[in-house]
Amino acid sequence: MSYGSRTSVNSIDWILVSVFFAIVLTGWLMLYTYSYDGDGAFWFSFDSIVGSQTIWIGVALACFIVCISLDWRIWSTLSYPIYILTLLALIAVLLFGKEINGASSWFSILGFSIQPSEFAKLGTALGVSAFLGQTNLNINNPAKASLCFLLFLIPAFLIIRQPDAGTAIIFLSFMVPLFRAGLNPIFYILGFSIAFIFIGSLLWSPFFVLLLILLATYFVLVYSAKANRLPLSIWILLSLFTLASYNYFDYRYILLLVFISAFYFLFLSYKEGKYKLMIATVVLSLASIALSFGTSWTFNNILEQHQRNRLNDWLRPELSDRHGSLYNIIQSKTAIGSGGLAGKGFLDGNMTKLNYVPEQSTDFIFSILGEEQGFLGSASLILLMMVMLYRLTVIAERATLPFVRYYAYSLAGILFFHYFINIGMTMGLMPVIGIPLPLMSKGGSSIITFFIMMAILLSMDRQGRRV
Repeated sequence: MSYGSRTSVNSIDWILVSVFFAIVLTGWLMLYTYSYDGDGAFWFSFDSIVGSQTIWIGVALACFIVCISLDWRIWSTLSYPIYILTLLALIAVLLFGKEINGASSWFSILGFSIQPSEFAKLGTALGVSAFLGQTNLNINNPAKASLCFLLFLIPAFLIIRQPDAGTAIIFLSFMVPLFRAGLNPIFYILGFSIAFIFIGSLLWSPFFVLLLILLATYFVLVYSAKANRLPLSIWILLSLFTLASYNYFDYRYILLLVFISAFYFLFLSYKEGKYKLMIATVVLSLASIALSFGTSWTFNNILEQHQRNRLNDWLRPELSDRHGSLYNIIQSKTAIGSGGLAGKGFLDGNMTKLNYVPEQSTDFIFSILGEEQGFLGSASLILLMMVMLYRLTVIAERATLPFVRYYAYSLAGILFFHYFINIGMTMGLMPVIGIPLPLMSKGGSSIITFFIMMAILLSMDRQGRRV
């Protein structure tokens, strides 16, 4: 072997490669146990789930070898054309796609189903990375930020039209590379605040959320006061009183008390000439209150029954039908919990054998691992995922070119969103929105996409560090 070949091989991040294929193998074993019927020869049968997945893994591996061998600059050069092609594919599937389970998300080609939304993750990652990799880019420039948002919001919108809201949500993961690029943290604060108000308005009364918004407004005004030690103490006491007494007193009196307190400090801000603070505080408070009551009204008057069921299954399971929409989550949690510490053993999961958990080969594949390998197996898989995400950040930070850095963070963000939402789904911590577990759930388009994305990154890292 020549020196150049040895250098090329040694410069591959073998920790990342090892973890990557360990997760793939774990997923294959879970599909094997799901399909197992006592005949060990079925795994290479094209008609079985594990046999079909074996073929897709073989195709993905061929794509992996080709992509890791190519000059990484090809992807930088073709990033925008690939992005545009994926957009055209998303438009085409709306017009000519095959409808499965009520969604037009697939092309049917020679008997195989291809899902363009999976490949759109690759195209969008390349497009966003190329945009963020521009020389002297100021991401906080309104025009530049808007263009970057459009790069991932356009494919997300097209995917929602299929409709496939679960996959569309994954495109919010591109806020991760934007954060690394220096996007103003206020966007993330606003995003988390909106999410909190939305969830809180469904969990509690909108009037209670109104109290929390007024308390937050009060805190901002108090904190801006010149001598804020005593006002802050008063704010803490008032907050504790409000939270502790909400169910014991008429909420209108508590609202009045908090409103008067906030109005007093709003008046002090006016006297101190803090007009911008006043305007921003009032506008954000009114917008938050409108969002809170609007969320409650929309839930009760606009959403379809199945959409309300999904949100209730997640946030208010006591209102859901245990034999209806909540059934999947209950069965999944039961399967995971039945595994105990060390699990029932490979091929010995009773709930898996008897198909008690619906969609177990896709959305709820993690429940197979929980039942058969228990807490230790589940924790080990999560640890592998964390190691893979860590190695992706290592590659990102040692990259000498911005394009490579942002591509690595794009891939890390996509994987994190998938892992967090899917595993949370199986345990009832996240809503069931049809997101598979990458590298593990069955599906050819997904496995090929992630093999290609990982190969591109490894090629970038390997060639970038070659001496």
